[in-house]
Amino acid sequence: MPRLGGMDLTRVGLRASLLQATWNFERQQGLGWAFSLKPVLDRLIPDRAERAARLAEHTAYFNTQPTLASIALGAVAGLEEQRAAGEPVDADAVARIKGVLGSALAAMGDRLFWLTLRPWAAILGIMIAMFAGWRGALAMWIAYNVVHLAVRWRGVSWGYREGPQVLGDQLRSSFERLVGRLGVSGSVLTGVLVAMVLVPGNESRNPTFQVLLLAGLMLGLLTTTRGRPTPTQWALGFGALTLLAAWLH
Repeated sequence: MPRLGGMDLTRVGLRASLLQATWNFERQQGLGWAFSLKPVLDRLIPDRAERAARLAEHTAYFNTQPTLASIALGAVAGLEEQRAAGEPVDADAVARIKGVLGSALAAMGDRLFWLTLRPWAAILGIMIAMFAGWRGALAMWIAYNVVHLAVRWRGVSWGYREGPQVLGDQLRSSFERLVGRLGVSGSVLTGVLVAMVLVPGNESRNPTFQVLLLAGLMLGLLTTTRGRPTPTQWALGFGALTLLAAWLH
């Protein structure tokens, strides 16, 4: 029976970058999941009709945090390998494990990437942009993607190696440590950034600017306790900030 190799898992990781390319309300990431897993099925199932049927199974509903989906893909790749070898793994078992991993990874991934890493990278980019212009945007992109791409591409091998038990204490504790360190360093960077904005070149800003900055910080803290703003809310918010910046200028 064919076995999965490192190149097969690498192809899955690369395809996972397009997980959301066919996102839709009915199946959400289901089509992207099947596209990502196709190299595994191509390797394990020589019969074309059986392979097509198995691929159709994997187009069912699936949704999780996009980056950590690689971990679930690796775990399911291992299950498909066992299934092809004749072990007692059926479609229902695969679907259940997909659902459990998807829910658990969504909670972990949202906290790490959306609520911690993305703001941290943004603050770092803003600080660098204040001194080096466009290089701040490049620094933000690199800081985010060093973690994002490493997890996306290596996550497949983690999931394949550990199987459905991939979300054990070791991985969870590693993510918790990373979130904690990013949170602490992000708080320090925020403090430094506020000081840089309030006292640029050792000259204090006028009181009006200081009050507006304080109000913006308070509004931001209140916003983080609620669900993510809609695109319309983001557009209105940025429009209001643009008008305010033009008026202050």
